Amino acid sequence: MKALSTPDYIVFLCYFVLIVSYGLWIYYRKKKEATTSNDYFLAEGSLTWWAIGASLIASNISAEQFVAMSGSGFKLGLAIATYEWMAAIVLIIVAVFFIPVYLKNRIFTMPQFLKQRYNGTVAMIMAVFWLALYIVINLTSILYLGALAISSISGFDITACMVFLGIFSIFITLGGMKVIGYTDVIQVFFLILGGLVTTYLALNLVADEFGGSGVFDGFAFMGEKAGSHFDMIFTKDNPNYDELPGISVLIGGMLITNLYYWGCNQYITQRALGADLKTARSGILFAAFLKLLMPLIVVIPGIAAFVLYQQGHFQTEMMLDGKLHHDSAYPVLLNLLPSGLKGLAFAALTAAIVASLAGKANSIATIFTLDIYKQKIDKDASEKKQVTIGKITVVLSILTAIIIAPFLGIEKGGFKFIQEFSGFLSPGVFAMFLLGFFWKKTTANAAMYSMIGGFVFSVILKFLPGFVNLEPLYSIGFAVVNPDTGLYEIPFLDRMGIVFVLCIVGMFYISRKETGKGDDVNSLEVDTSMFRVDRSFMIGTAVLVALVAALYAYFW
Repeated sequence: MKALSTPDYIVFLCYFVLIVSYGLWIYYRKKKEATTSNDYFLAEGSLTWWAIGASLIASNISAEQFVAMSGSGFKLGLAIATYEWMAAIVLIIVAVFFIPVYLKNRIFTMPQFLKQRYNGTVAMIMAVFWLALYIVINLTSILYLGALAISSISGFDITACMVFLGIFSIFITLGGMKVIGYTDVIQVFFLILGGLVTTYLALNLVADEFGGSGVFDGFAFMGEKAGSHFDMIFTKDNPNYDELPGISVLIGGMLITNLYYWGCNQYITQRALGADLKTARSGILFAAFLKLLMPLIVVIPGIAAFVLYQQGHFQTEMMLDGKLHHDSAYPVLLNLLPSGLKGLAFAALTAAIVASLAGKANSIATIFTLDIYKQKIDKDASEKKQVTIGKITVVLSILTAIIIAPFLGIEKGGFKFIQEFSGFLSPGVFAMFLLGFFWKKTTANAAMYSMIGGFVFSVILKFLPGFVNLEPLYSIGFAVVNPDTGLYEIPFLDRMGIVFVLCIVGMFYISRKETGKGDDVNSLEVDTSMFRVDRSFMIGTAVLVALVAALYAYFW
C-alpha cells in the first residue's frame, strides 16, 4: 500500500478548504433571512433545479456505491448496474406521480404524510422504524465502509477515519439543508471527476496487461476476458442468481426497492419538498441523467479489478482475514493512482461519503424534531428550539453510528448487507404509500397491517429455509441453493416481491371490510391535472428512456 504523498494532501486540502469556505459563505449569506424549522430542514424555496439534482445524487452516491457497489462489480459484473439504471426510470415515475401529491398537500416529512393520510399512531410507529433504519443500517454502513476505504488508502486507523468523516459531515449538516444542497454541487463535481479518473486508470491498466493501450482497448479486453461479467440478466445457473434473480431485476423486487427508496424515503424526497413542482421535477430529471453515469464510475472499475485479479494482481491486497474481500477492489485501484490524481480520487471518495452522511443525518434530525419531538415531547417548541434540537440530533446520531459500526459485520459484502436489510422494511412501506396515494378507501388499520406485517413476513421468509425445505420452489426459479448452508433459499429481491403482494392483498381486504361498515377514511387532495408534465420534461424523459432501453438491449 502506498500512502498519500504531499501532492495528494495538497489536492485534498484544496477540496476541503473549498467545501468549508463555500459552506460558510452559504450559511452566513442565508443567516440574514429568518431561520425557521422548514428553512433549516428543507431550505424551502431556496434550492435551484441543478442544486436539487446534484444533492439527490450526492446524498445517494456514497461508500455504498464507490466501495460496496464496486465490490459487487468485481463479484457480479455489470448486472449490479441495474440498481442505477432502473433508478433513472423510477426517478421519472416519482417526479410525475409522487412529488405532485407531496407538494399539493404540503407534505414535508414522510411521517407527516402518514399522519395526514392515516393517523398519528401509524405515523409515530413508522417514524421510529425509519430512525432505527437510517441510523443502524444506512448511516452506520456508509460511515464504516467509507472509513474502511479511506483507511486502506491513507494508512490511518479506521476509527480515526470514522471520527474524521463524522466530524466533517456534522460540520456540513449543522448549516442546514441550504448548506447541504449547495455544497453538494461541489461534492458531485469532485465525485464524478475523481471517479472518472479512477475508471480511466483501471481501463488503461487492463489495456497494458494484454498489450494494448487506451481506455477503448481496455474495455474491449474486459469484454473478452470477462464476458460473463457483462451480462445484465442472470440465468438460474449463474452462481450469483441469489443476488440478482433474473427478470426480477426489472419487474419484481428491484422495482419495489427503487420506488420505495426514491419515492418514500425522507433523505431523498426531502431535497425536492421545499421547491415548486417545475423546479422539483427538473431537478429530479437532472438526477436521473446523472444516474446513467454512475456504473461507469463505480462498476467498471470493479470489473477491471476482477480481470486484473484473474491475471495474478492484487492477490494480497484483496484479502481480508484470509478470504477474498470484494469490497477492497476500489481502494486497491485508488492506491495505484499517481501522486496528485490519487489525492483527487481520495477527495472524490470523501465527497461522496460526507455528502451522503450529511443528507442522512439531516433527515434523521428532521424526522425526530418535526415528527417526534414537536408532536409528543414539546408541542409548543419555538422555531429556534426546533432547529437546536435538530442540531443536537445530528451530533448524537453520528456519534451513535461511530460507536456501533464495528459490530455489524458490514465488511462481509457491504452492498448486499444494505439492500437486504433495508428490504425488510421497504415492501410494506411502499404498499402503504402506494395505496395511500391512489386508493381513497385505504384505511389506517390496513396501513398498520402492511407496515408491521411486511416486516414480519420478511423475517419469516428470511429464516424459513431453516425450518421448511424449499426445494420445490427451485424448479420454478423461486429458490436457489446457498453454497454455505446447502439450504434452498428465496433470493431477497424475490422475497420483497412476495411480501409486497401479501401486503397489497391484505390491505385491500382490510380496507374493503372496514369501509363497508361506513368507517371514515382520510384522503389526500389528488386530481389528474397534477400529473401533467411540460414539453421540456417530456422530451427529457423520452431521451432518458431511450438511453436506458439501448443500454439493456446492448448488454442483455
